[in-house]
Amino acid sequence: MSPLSSPACPMCRRAASPEHAPFCSPRCKDRDLLKWLGDGYAIPGDPVDDEALDNESARD
Repeated sequence: MSPLSSPACPMCRRAASPEHAPFCSPRCKDRDLLKWLGDGYAIPGDPVDDEALDNESARD
């Protein structure tokens, strides 16, 4: 990336806006948030054991 070019928006790849960084617009910012809230993204890890969640000692 050259020093004169701005980074690309992670959603649409247009030039990012300093006002909405790292996105280009409020629309792309909202699309990213909705993707997180709708399980579109996931952080890798071990599967959750539902029985362990029901166990009182697991909550302490």
